[in-house]
Amino acid sequence: MKSGVYQFLVGCFAALGSFLFGYDLGVIAEVVISDDFTNRFLQTNGDSRSGTVVALFTAGCFCGAFLASFSDPLGRRGAILTACCIFVVGGIIQTAGVVIAMLYVGRLVAGIGVGILTMIIPIYQAELAHRKIRGKITSLQQLFNALGQIFATWTGYGCYMTWVGTGDSREWRIPLAIQMIPALFLGALIFLFPESPRWLCDHDRADRGLQTLAELHAHGDTNDPYVLAEYDLILAQIAEEHSHKKATYLDLFRGWPNVRRSILTMAIQVSCQMTGVSAIQYFSPQIFAQIGISTSLSLLFQAVNAIVALLGSATCVMTVDRIGRRPLEIYGCAFLCVTFIINAAIIKVFPTTSNNTGAHWAFVVLTWLFNYVFFLTSGPLSWAIPAELFGTAMRLKGVSLGAMASFASNTMIGQVTPIAISAIGWKYYIVFIVCNLTNALFFWAFLPETKGLNLEDMDELFRQHPVFVPGSKWFPSSHVDDEAQEIAKHGHKGNVAATVAEGTVDYVERAA
Repeated sequence: MKSGVYQFLVGCFAALGSFLFGYDLGVIAEVVISDDFTNRFLQTNGDSRSGTVVALFTAGCFCGAFLASFSDPLGRRGAILTACCIFVVGGIIQTAGVVIAMLYVGRLVAGIGVGILTMIIPIYQAELAHRKIRGKITSLQQLFNALGQIFATWTGYGCYMTWVGTGDSREWRIPLAIQMIPALFLGALIFLFPESPRWLCDHDRADRGLQTLAELHAHGDTNDPYVLAEYDLILAQIAEEHSHKKATYLDLFRGWPNVRRSILTMAIQVSCQMTGVSAIQYFSPQIFAQIGISTSLSLLFQAVNAIVALLGSATCVMTVDRIGRRPLEIYGCAFLCVTFIINAAIIKVFPTTSNNTGAHWAFVVLTWLFNYVFFLTSGPLSWAIPAELFGTAMRLKGVSLGAMASFASNTMIGQVTPIAISAIGWKYYIVFIVCNLTNALFFWAFLPETKGLNLEDMDELFRQHPVFVPGSKWFPSSHVDDEAQEIAKHGHKGNVAATVAEGTVDYVERAA
């Protein structure tokens, strides 16, 4: 099996955790409108309660992302197993819910598990992947998120059509119960897959780290020049990082290179939520109802929307390492802005009382286009880029900061959207029009390109690359391919960590 295929398959398996996130995003739209759920839990303060059911999940994700930043002693695989166990507990509580408080608690607990998974998985994928396919592998997170949404929306649609009008609780309990199956599968098998070689090297298991790199890149050949070159770069950065005190959250805001990365990470994650995607995912029936589309049709359209999302994610996986991160973010946000402008106009001109079929279809198609472009651009890149930006010592803390920013803004959207739709209708879309426009301008001005760089190049990138990006060009002072050629010609010089300890820091300067 080719090394790239092996890395891709490992990335696919890890991305089952993202499948859980996508499933929860997709299933809740059906759950909160099912007859039994509405009669049982939403008879009073329905908008507020449905918003809370959604928001508590993302609040749990926020807590999980924070907790994941302290998971380093467990390793990447241990953190994934822990998250799966937490998620299953939350799923059991939700499925067995008899009072609204059980739904609240179950959603919160499941969210903690998902928060850990969505933070750890892109890190795990990025630390395993060859730099030339890293974008493809980290983008799998969003591809499997889309797969989860497809499974959830079609499951929800099937349960709705089977039990609508019967008052049968299976209409919502079965969709909530199914989410536990992939979590059990992922948790049971994760230790059959390799640990992150960077984590192994960082925890005094460098020999095992070298072996894992060889398994990932060279069919187990520990003398492969590329493997040895990357191994040297990893050891050099880790040795340099170990010469300083242990990294904390405060270090994310000490020194301009770290501050810059922290700002970018939070901006990328918040901007992703402020595209308006969460409002569409969580409350699509209510949104479609604004132009007179029935609940059953809106659920069908949302199920098609999930397929469109999968196509967008697949396109990203195939193109991100060729096109680059920066163009996708800029042009993607600009296109999303246009779709919201048109849809806001449609809702204003053709309200619920309108019977204009053409307007209905225009709204639906634009929503599908929005989802395709979002899952091609901002969706996958909001997780792929932050996992690339930080060195080994700061990676958990940095990605955690971005994930918490994402889930905080997601929670806010989930809580506000049903109330805002009821209160101001189409005017709510203006928020997302403005945000998508400013997102595009921000990324044009400040987001550097990371395509093709080693993770160990990022410290140097953020020390030397201008803050204002347009028109600037930057190349790393060292490249792993050059090191591999030197090793192939002259042989390996030995353990870089020992070289660093002796005071020769050539590799450190080039890798930092």
